[in-house]
Amino acid sequence: MGEISTEQRGGADIARRLADICGARFARPAGAADGVAGAVARWVAVPGSPEAVTEVVRLAAAHDLSVVPRGAGTKLDWGVPPSQLDIVLDTGRLAGVWRQPEGELVAEIGAGTPVRAAGAILERTGRRLPIDVPSAGATVGGVVAANESGPLRHLHGTPCDQIVGVSYVDASGVLTQTWPGPVTADPDVARLLCGSQGALGVLVSATLRVQPIPASRAWVTRSVWTPLEVHDLVRAVLDADLRPTAIEVDLPGGRVPAAGSRDRGVGSGGHLPPVGPDGTGVSGPTGGSGARGWFEAPGGPAASGRPAASGHPAGRGRGAGGQGRAGPARGTGARGRPGEPGAGTLAVLLEGGPAEVAERAARLTALLGGDAGTAGAAPGWWRRYPFQPDEVALRIEVPIGDLHAAVYALRDAVGAPVPVRGSAGLGVVHAALPGGTSPERVGAILDGVRAVLRARSGRCLVVAAPARIRDAVDLWGEVPDLPLRRRIKERFDPAHRLAPGRYPGGI
Repeated sequence: MGEISTEQRGGADIARRLADICGARFARPAGAADGVAGAVARWVAVPGSPEAVTEVVRLAAAHDLSVVPRGAGTKLDWGVPPSQLDIVLDTGRLAGVWRQPEGELVAEIGAGTPVRAAGAILERTGRRLPIDVPSAGATVGGVVAANESGPLRHLHGTPCDQIVGVSYVDASGVLTQTWPGPVTADPDVARLLCGSQGALGVLVSATLRVQPIPASRAWVTRSVWTPLEVHDLVRAVLDADLRPTAIEVDLPGGRVPAAGSRDRGVGSGGHLPPVGPDGTGVSGPTGGSGARGWFEAPGGPAASGRPAASGHPAGRGRGAGGQGRAGPARGTGARGRPGEPGAGTLAVLLEGGPAEVAERAARLTALLGGDAGTAGAAPGWWRRYPFQPDEVALRIEVPIGDLHAAVYALRDAVGAPVPVRGSAGLGVVHAALPGGTSPERVGAILDGVRAVLRARSGRCLVVAAPARIRDAVDLWGEVPDLPLRRRIKERFDPAHRLAPGRYPGGI
């Protein structure tokens, strides 16, 4: 047998120390399933207390090792791989609702607690977390790290808006708590940890706002055929006194031209100028590949859903042949039957007392017209992303008045409708591109969409993608606050030990 190398001895010592800290059953060499966005880890540690977390991080600091926190792992393939990956710190044992102060609508919840498990515990006391993320099994820590949100964000905001205080371990291994009133650290730390991908600290617990469970819920749904029709209907809902809890849209995709097929290049409508003559900067659904999707009713192109030359996406807008404000009645004509291929759906959630929810639902149904109806359960697509694990997942954020322009821009850049789903009432949606799309084509699509969004204070991010695409394209686009983010990273983690490279912007 050969001699054991110094590196092997050091690795064995680290493994032994992790076992001493976490327990022999909760420290092990990493396996293939423990990778982070394709990066291979060396060890997995599962500490059972906040104090054990501090010891793991201190051990990493003493040996210049990197640490990437992990909850359920539902979003570890989002973003970019860490530039170095030594220890995956699993928060699974930091679970449970730890504290519910009597008379206060807050709860301290362990970072490793699945959001749905926390909801089940709170439900016993008639309360809920106003957080309904799409990622099945996602933990509180993972949701905060990604600032992931679902339909309830329309009324209640993101998880970041629900945080009252946090307990976290910094890069040097110091356990820090921030609470309302006298605090031991900067009160803005909680907000900085949101969306940081674990690159600023290891979250141990979060104290979140909770609320009484609504007595009644109703979903009002209506078929839609064009992004402009969605725009008009959403505007009408927001202008009415209906107090919606959520406004979501689901626009199914058509066939996307495969790599190498004959099409008109990257954009079926040609070049995408930042602002076009019609104020939208994009060509309409009638041009291009002719693929039937949610841009066309069964009888032909949905010309009535197309912005006319005088219709600015953030202004009143006019449909083809229409004059003045395009109200919801414009969509009540024949556009195909509900459920027919190509039809999208607008869904509005109403919550409150049974009588007033019923009254608001009746008013909303009449306002939306068409085939609008009310149900006591959510549509099957509700709180689900439109992309699959092997696809390119995009996130589009734009002022709601320009959301339809952004969706048209995406359609024109791709050459056909693609699945789009999300919060139409906030201008935040996700979209999916086929995983087989070439990196060059994805890059060109991103350039075209971002050119349109740049003039509208919007942005398009790549949430996740196959490795060959992720490594070849710009995931973030312009990051105006990049210098500030670098300063924040230097302040919290000057050695770049925590999730190096995963902080938004690639820091």
